[in-house]
Amino acid sequence: MNENVNDQWWLATIGRTLIWARLRVLEAGTAEVLDSDGISQPYDSEDSARAALMDAEFVSLDGLDDDDARNRGFSLDELVPPSGEGLDVLRPQMVQQLPSRH
Repeated sequence: MNENVNDQWWLATIGRTLIWARLRVLEAGTAEVLDSDGISQPYDSEDSARAALMDAEFVSLDGLDDDDARNRGFSLDELVPPSGEGLDVLRPQMVQQLPSRH
């Protein structure tokens, strides 16, 4: 399966820990969010999925700039969204620990 062009990566941070979520917009206009536990949550629209992510203090990777990243304690260069197909590949990448800064 090819990378879905309707995939958007979102992240939340706890210190130097990144928690990823993937928002996928489906052809029917519905959406699903793959959470850090590897569970897909269905939503009736992209807007409702985005609202749920924002309520959980996630931010869109596409919307982050250098200042936003710095305010959260990391640089954009450190961010590597999960990649690959299938839950077995993605699940271990959904929570990432960034190296501590000295």
